[in-house]
Amino acid sequence: MRSSTSSSDEYSEPIATRPGFVRQTAADRPGVAQPVPERDIPDRAWGPIWISAVLLAVLLTGAWEWHWRAYGVTPSYRNSDGQWAQQRRRIDHGEGDALVLIGSSRTLFDMQLPVWKQVTGEQPIQLSLEGTSSLPALEDLAADPKFHGRVLVGVTTSLFFSGYAGRAAAISNWRKQSPNDRMGTALSMHFIEPYLAFYDEDYALRTVLARQAWPVRPGTHPYEDVRKLSLSDRDRNTYMWPKVVDDQAYRDTARRIWAQQWSGPPRPGMETSAKRQKIADAQIDRAVKAVQTLRARGARVVFVRQPVIGPYRAFEDHAEPPASTWDVLLKRSGSPGLVFSDYPDLQGFKPPEWSHLSHADALRYTALLAPKVERLFTRMRDGGS
Repeated sequence: MRSSTSSSDEYSEPIATRPGFVRQTAADRPGVAQPVPERDIPDRAWGPIWISAVLLAVLLTGAWEWHWRAYGVTPSYRNSDGQWAQQRRRIDHGEGDALVLIGSSRTLFDMQLPVWKQVTGEQPIQLSLEGTSSLPALEDLAADPKFHGRVLVGVTTSLFFSGYAGRAAAISNWRKQSPNDRMGTALSMHFIEPYLAFYDEDYALRTVLARQAWPVRPGTHPYEDVRKLSLSDRDRNTYMWPKVVDDQAYRDTARRIWAQQWSGPPRPGMETSAKRQKIADAQIDRAVKAVQTLRARGARVVFVRQPVIGPYRAFEDHAEPPASTWDVLLKRSGSPGLVFSDYPDLQGFKPPEWSHLSHADALRYTALLAPKVERLFTRMRDGGS
């Protein structure tokens, strides 16, 4: 038996042998200072292996791209938080008197920036975010002393009066965006997004795997995430993906996903009408405060409700009755509001999946809406209500 005072030379030979044994580890030589680890690299034909790995990666990437192109996907900008921040910085870089559009996906999809410019001579800054109440963006503009322009606030009642803001991080973090993040966004927008169809979160492998028909555990209520609905340009001009219009099965999928809002359990804290009203009142308080701050700086605000039909409209009118939400918002804020259903020429639009206009309809709708909104802004400037 070795004594505890044995020299380190006694450990010069391996204590254990095992298949594939290369060198001793700390466990093999207790109490002995360990040398700098050295990894034994086997002698292989690394050049051909490296070339084979690259070719395999290119082949698999090409196959993934081909698969989604065959499905109908085309390259489009990702509408990332970084792209939103690019547009938001325009206000602080000299466009403080601009017309800004904020809202959720209806304002994002239904407002076509080139048409607005054609009709009014001015192209707005698009700061709407899908799945997100317009309130965080409104408060962000109110907190920015450099902004004194006009704001079109899109109101999707199920989001605005519930306070739901799925992409609020884009608004709260844009000032903290690092140079590295800015460079990454710029490189992605220049060299990847315009060319690769699969470069979309909806087609990431983890996303595709997650939405497969996996077994459901008893007592759970799995929620199906919203699928891809739109295409975006470099300036965040966004419009409905033609597949939603042309592919009945895909359109039915979009409708089924929306229906989860009224067929599934209510959101926590919104189980009763009284609870929903309490939350709505809190959102109205936020809006009134932001509007007052903007008005004191000379900015003007108009609220707009975009077209919505079918079960989606019935759901919103039931969950957030206009008399106790929309009407109260306009009265307390003192800002004018525009509802599509109040104008004969804005009626008759049929959103394919109940909630957003097709690209063709969005072009026509924007041309009709823009003059109405501009007249409201002009009346406010001239002292009208």
